[in-house]
Amino acid sequence: MLRAWFGIALWKRVLGALALGLVFALVWPSATPSVAFMGDLFVRAIRMLVAPIVLITIAAGITSLADPKRLGSLGGRTVGLFAFTTAIAVSIGMLVATILTPGEGAALGTAAPHALGKPLTPYEQLLGIIPTNIVDAMAKGDMLALIFVAILVGVGTVLAGEAGKPLANLLQSISAVLLKIVGVIMEATPFGVFALIANAVAANGTGVFVHVGWLALAVVVGSALQIILVHSLILKFFARLPVLPFFRGIVDALAVAFSTASSSATLPVAMRVAEKNLGVGRSVFSTVLPLGASIGKDGTAMYVGLLSMFALQAFGTPLTPQVYGIVLLTGALAAFGTAPMPSASLFMLAAVLSAVGIPPEQTALVVGFVLPFDRLLDMTRTVPSASANLTVATTVARWEGEFDEAVYRSRADT
Repeated sequence: MLRAWFGIALWKRVLGALALGLVFALVWPSATPSVAFMGDLFVRAIRMLVAPIVLITIAAGITSLADPKRLGSLGGRTVGLFAFTTAIAVSIGMLVATILTPGEGAALGTAAPHALGKPLTPYEQLLGIIPTNIVDAMAKGDMLALIFVAILVGVGTVLAGEAGKPLANLLQSISAVLLKIVGVIMEATPFGVFALIANAVAANGTGVFVHVGWLALAVVVGSALQIILVHSLILKFFARLPVLPFFRGIVDALAVAFSTASSSATLPVAMRVAEKNLGVGRSVFSTVLPLGASIGKDGTAMYVGLLSMFALQAFGTPLTPQVYGIVLLTGALAAFGTAPMPSASLFMLAAVLSAVGIPPEQTALVVGFVLPFDRLLDMTRTVPSASANLTVATTVARWEGEFDEAVYRSRADT
């Protein structure tokens, strides 16, 4: 039985577990608490690895590049592609909302306001990039702070030359061990996905989408457009690669993204997928994917644009070209600064709406209206974020010559 189980491709096991979890929740919802521990253990195991993976693999990836000029090229292309996909994602969210008009007639008056808390100023966000205590940053999972420290360690090791080689070798060794641990945990993915999906559906019910109606439909449509059109076109014309092997190769990562609703929780799985299924070189995926977990937020960007238009439609705000421009700009910036955790994008809404004159009290009504149903919406919009990160990693690897096309194309036959 074990031989037969492991003989099935992991992505097929994951999809089967996802479908089984959905059926289990619909047929026997009262039993879902008894399987919840599998999902909790799976998420904890993944989250346990996120901080060390970000810190070690980015530093190791930089040391493997060795040439500072290559590092500059890699970083510039990565940030540029993420900025490109993020801006398009906001535009798609706004376009879908404009066509479907989900905010018209929304009963926001019946919603209970939800306190938003004091938003961080740009100065505070900038200051937070440099941690005062790296151990505290690791404990809190502060991604930007960890990325900053990892870059410093990697660059310092490269600049140290011969004296830095022992540390470079140690970083490479630890990185390899961490990725093997990820491979072990990946085998538990079907059980984790089964439990997470079962509990999410049992807790919210499939009727959750009826309560938010057009908004839920708009999230699904926007996510699908971002993946099918934008990411496919980038792979086809920027990377000059066939699209089908890519999507077959990333099923595991998308399933984890959907079930955990967290970009950071998806990171270990995405790194494994990038290496084993897509043929992306370690020096690229170990740098691009952790960075993408922090700034590669296509799903968040699409949702911020969509939800901003939803709110403006609900409040009857005139939608002038100036309003569209402000939402596009502030939505993209807000998406870049959103923490990689469930429902975080919902609380970035205040930054966008305040720019077009919507007071915090009204924004709190929107959050209160959406928050009870946001879990499944968040699960949906995390999928394009995971897809974007792997799209950018694959494209940059192709450009940088750190790409095994034979591994990539082999996914077309599995």
